[in-house]
Amino acid sequence: MAHFPVNHPARPLYRVFAGLVGLYILVFGVWGVVQTWGDPLFGRSSNWVLGLRTNLAFSLVSVVFGIVLIIGASRRGNLGHYMNLTAGVVFLVTGIAMMSVLQTGANFLNFSMSTVIVSLIFGLLLLATGLYDKIGSHEHAEAERMNRRHPISEAGTR
Repeated sequence: MAHFPVNHPARPLYRVFAGLVGLYILVFGVWGVVQTWGDPLFGRSSNWVLGLRTNLAFSLVSVVFGIVLIIGASRRGNLGHYMNLTAGVVFLVTGIAMMSVLQTGANFLNFSMSTVIVSLIFGLLLLATGLYDKIGSHEHAEAERMNRRHPISEAGTR
């Protein structure tokens, strides 16, 4: 079973990081939509926003993801935990997939290598945020701490 720390003391800091990533992605997406409006949805022109190459489709997806990440970072429950884990995996998979088609016609989101690197960094940051921002009751957190300190004695009593 996966181990997720419950009520980690740095949880607010991790949520701030997730919120900042979401804000960057939202600003990137809005600016990209403004810059690429009128271009084809999956155009391959040379539009750069905040150091990343984009097209209208990628900008629109970024607006949606930015809003989702900001909502997840602002929630106090475990919704943000699951959203950050999911978004981290999505960013990692997208970055690797787009890197594999970077110099082909299948690069429909108009990624560049800098976009791939930023996607992978954001994916790792969101995954780390998702790992440490789980919330639970005090009893659940204490049981998790005891299981970490004495895993063998706990397993033997079950």
